[in-house]
Amino acid sequence: MKKIRQQTIPNILIRLAHLLGIELKSRRLDIPNEYGKGYCTGFVFNEHIRMIISNYELNEDIIIENPEIGISKRMIFFKFQNIFPITSDEMRQLEAMPSVLIATSRINTEEVILIHTNTATINIEVDADYLNNLFYLPDKSPILQSLLQNTQPLLFEQLVYTSLQKVINEILTESVDEMFELFFLRIKAEELICKLLIELEKRDEQYFYALNSHDIQTIYKVKEQILTHLKVPPIIRDLAIFANMSPTKLKRLFKQIFGNSIFSYYQEFRIKEAARLLKEEKLSVSEVGYQMGFSNLSHFARVFNEHVGMNPKQYTKS
Repeated sequence: MKKIRQQTIPNILIRLAHLLGIELKSRRLDIPNEYGKGYCTGFVFNEHIRMIISNYELNEDIIIENPEIGISKRMIFFKFQNIFPITSDEMRQLEAMPSVLIATSRINTEEVILIHTNTATINIEVDADYLNNLFYLPDKSPILQSLLQNTQPLLFEQLVYTSLQKVINEILTESVDEMFELFFLRIKAEELICKLLIELEKRDEQYFYALNSHDIQTIYKVKEQILTHLKVPPIIRDLAIFANMSPTKLKRLFKQIFGNSIFSYYQEFRIKEAARLLKEEKLSVSEVGYQMGFSNLSHFARVFNEHVGMNPKQYTKS
């Protein structure tokens, strides 16, 4: 009996190629010059998991009908962003730190999909039931239970750490024979998912609020507000007014999405910026300390050491 060959290209990629009037080659779509530049490539590994790698700029947004509006409702989404290498003359901004968004499918069930003009992401979709069957439910933490049950709209963001970036780099750069490509990339995709679930399991939230697009947009505006004013410690009351939320709701939703309190999140990025100023801008320890709002340099050195594992002077020499 002849085996039926499974479709290995995501439908959304096929539709985009058709809309642009170009042919897919080895599951890869190279953007024609008249539409922009860059590429995207996609892989359907099996009925449970698929991945799309996109790194392109378009001259204008494109709208495509969602080819899997019904199917995708049981999928969990992992969106890796700011993970492509930057050129030597570019500088990574704090707002563009490598991170991954993890969301239940109920966050995104639109009938149309907007293909944005500038995209540099890896998107992995995995069936919630498939993941759920890999774990013994009673042993799961509340956060994994809420995510894997996929019964309410949830979104989590996780910063990309070194071992995670290593796997991402292997996906982007490893040269693999076509015969092994799907097998190799599926293993790497599942490795990323496993590492992320391990990190999420460490979070201590016990209850999760169902999210809507307005709340998500508001929390990300608060995040932007914090990152653009790193010299000044955040005041919850002022941020709550800015977000038009109660302080309690603001703190709960922020910690739910980012896994950290507002002040701890601020302090982490404040020290990341201090480290950048020391290494890249070659500023002195005192200049950096005062620039980042520390009035006491001993306090600056202590906080820096807690986050980096060495004091600022040692860091400049490392």
